[in-house]
Amino acid sequence: MTRDEIKNAVLDIIQDVAGLDEAPGVDGALPLREQLDLDSMDFLDIVMELRKRHKIEVPEADYGKLATLDSTVDYIEAVRK
Repeated sequence: MTRDEIKNAVLDIIQDVAGLDEAPGVDGALPLREQLDLDSMDFLDIVMELRKRHKIEVPEADYGKLATLDSTVDYIEAVRK
């Protein structure tokens, strides 16, 4: 997957979890939870969907690496190599 494909896949997950009709404009450098008003359960649902859809393991210690859209894309790129 390219970086853009990963980004779009993550935005699709966010859209599904947050129950949005369309993906909002997300600033890749800002924390997702603050931008989208996600609570802890929403964030965990996003992590679980990342695990399921991308077949990757995300240890709890790495959750902080998924704070922004850019850092999430970086994380997925790194673990898929």
